[in-house]
Amino acid sequence: MTITLITGANKGIGFETAAQLLESGHVVYIGARDAERGEKAAAALGARFVQLDVTDDASVGNALAAIDAAEGRLDVLVNNAGVLADGVADGPTALRAFDTNAVGIVRVTEAALPLLRRSSNPTVVNVSSSAGSFWAVTNPDRPESGLPLALYSASKAAATMLTVQYAKSQPGIKFNAVEPGTTATDMTAAFGIGRTPSESARVVVRFATLGADGPTGTFQDENGDVPW
Repeated sequence: MTITLITGANKGIGFETAAQLLESGHVVYIGARDAERGEKAAAALGARFVQLDVTDDASVGNALAAIDAAEGRLDVLVNNAGVLADGVADGPTALRAFDTNAVGIVRVTEAALPLLRRSSNPTVVNVSSSAGSFWAVTNPDRPESGLPLALYSASKAAATMLTVQYAKSQPGIKFNAVEPGTTATDMTAAFGIGRTPSESARVVVRFATLGADGPTGTFQDENGDVPW
């Protein structure tokens, strides 16, 4: 069986990714900051729950220790938790955006590495965004060029770079960043755009279920490599 942890999985793309991986036979741990919402989501899916706030070192450590105690390893990590950080661009908002969208990846990944190394096919998927692609945000034909999301875009550019660097430093583990597509979630409700989370979760699931010979160090959407 494949042991999978998904952060920020009590709703949206994370929740739908959990549902689809459960259908494929994974044992899925839903990581969520809010215990009540996380437990409710896990119960609805038949998944397992760990309280996990990606901005809190102790919370992350406790979550991975719980998985270690129960399973002894981790096969797949999906770093999905994120914040939009729109509105006023000030210091505290910038720190929150980067703490969640970029530093959170480092916290969870570093805590997970000892468990991932015990897997026969360790895989990490970082849910990034083409809003962090220089190519996309400067291309007038792309919707990202019109989105005023400086902090979100910058933090997602960092998330993609972290993916590439982890792939280089951890050659035994596959690391890929994924652009799931414009999705209608609570986070994007103000824009009134996007497809269903279930549709967008498919590309995350594809990279969470790569074979041992799958790619690493890439940034892709459902159509292939994303220039960035």
